[in-house]
Amino acid sequence: MQATASRKAVLYRMMMPQHTCPYGLKAKDLLERQGFEVEDHWLSTREETDRFKADHGVESTPQTFINGERVGGFDDLRRHFGQAANDPNVTTYTPVVAVFSITALMALAASYAVYGTPLTVRAAEWFIAFSMCVLALLKLQDVETFSSMFLGYDLLAKRWVRYAYAYPFLEGIAGVLMVAGALNWLSIPVALFIGTIGAVSVFKAVYVEKREIKCACVGGSSKVPLGFVSLTENVMMAAMAVWMLAMGH
Repeated sequence: MQATASRKAVLYRMMMPQHTCPYGLKAKDLLERQGFEVEDHWLSTREETDRFKADHGVESTPQTFINGERVGGFDDLRRHFGQAANDPNVTTYTPVVAVFSITALMALAASYAVYGTPLTVRAAEWFIAFSMCVLALLKLQDVETFSSMFLGYDLLAKRWVRYAYAYPFLEGIAGVLMVAGALNWLSIPVALFIGTIGAVSVFKAVYVEKREIKCACVGGSSKVPLGFVSLTENVMMAAMAVWMLAMGH
């Protein structure tokens, strides 16, 4: 009897005609995946939600109760099951890993479509070019926020603020041209210039000044730390330009 009771949970979550709480759905899903039978209570009006918060002395919903004891919200529930709760301020390389993984697969797929095999020199070139395009896209989502973060460490942007606004456009244009193999007289010097300036800026900020700041490489709202990955990104861009010069592109 006790074993059955231990697998039951009571969940209170907002479920209104024009709003479904996403964390309530996540909490219900997590409980069910943990083998709990969920007694699901919907808070269907703002008044009902406010009354529930006041009665239980809580500031947010959803709220989960297990064996009569309040566990808390979705993050509290994750911690209850030994899982890491989301921390919006923690630094992470996940965005960079996601970008490079997808662009690598795109490059392999494009090579297979064109040459019948994924493993070609062109695939390596496309990987860098696709990465430049996607990284530029992420920056262009909010150029203002990107430029603010970029100004914190880029040497040229600190001297000429408008460069911080131009950077994502330059990166995107160079990437697109490199994908197409067109206007190399433009794409090569642009990639070499911004890649070299970027690499020197990152090296100075991280390895000389020992600063611990965020990188704007995947947009101004990212939590990616400025460091080796950021340096590698810029070195790859400059190396691509040198490679294309050496190959006579």
